[in-house]
Amino acid sequence: MPHVEAGMRVGLFGGSFNPPHAGHVLVSEIALRRIGLQQLWWMVTPGNPLKDHGNLAGLEERVTHSQQLVDDPRIKVTAFEAAYGLRYTAETLAFIKKRHPSIHFVWIMGADNLAGFHRWQNWRGIATTFPIAVIDRPGSTLSYLSAPAAKTFARARLDESDARALPTARPPAWTFIHGPRSTLSSTALRAARAETD
Repeated sequence: MPHVEAGMRVGLFGGSFNPPHAGHVLVSEIALRRIGLQQLWWMVTPGNPLKDHGNLAGLEERVTHSQQLVDDPRIKVTAFEAAYGLRYTAETLAFIKKRHPSIHFVWIMGADNLAGFHRWQNWRGIATTFPIAVIDRPGSTLSYLSAPAAKTFARARLDESDARALPTARPPAWTFIHGPRSTLSSTALRAARAETD
């Protein structure tokens, strides 16, 4: 895990990063700026349990490509989940909380993930472990109104103008942050690459 000091405000951005792209960087920049984070960890996962692993690049390759893409020193690329045998987000966040109880963590997710968040293992547990920042993505802007998880935790939603209060808010607490959106997606990039191979 990246080095942190007590009291720091740190974003956790997990995903396959298969491949990483400028859209991931944009989400990270928005989170860093709007929430006032001091670090943001790209947690490159061994593989999403809800996705097909047939076209999943190797972990080392995805980490290397992520490191090559990132030039903000506040963004730390890590793959510690594989080292500790962590498979699900809920267990990863519980592990992080136990290891770093003095850090103000925020789970970062793209709005495209919010629509299916209720299908994640122990999604309610995730929402009560750390505050969550949902960053706008193309085609998902209204997910904060319609997603089952958004409806379940409607009373816990902070206005995005209060996003800087999120790291120290008691979970469940979440906000939806509007901003510039990238149309890039890992799925589309893999499809385009497959067509040229």
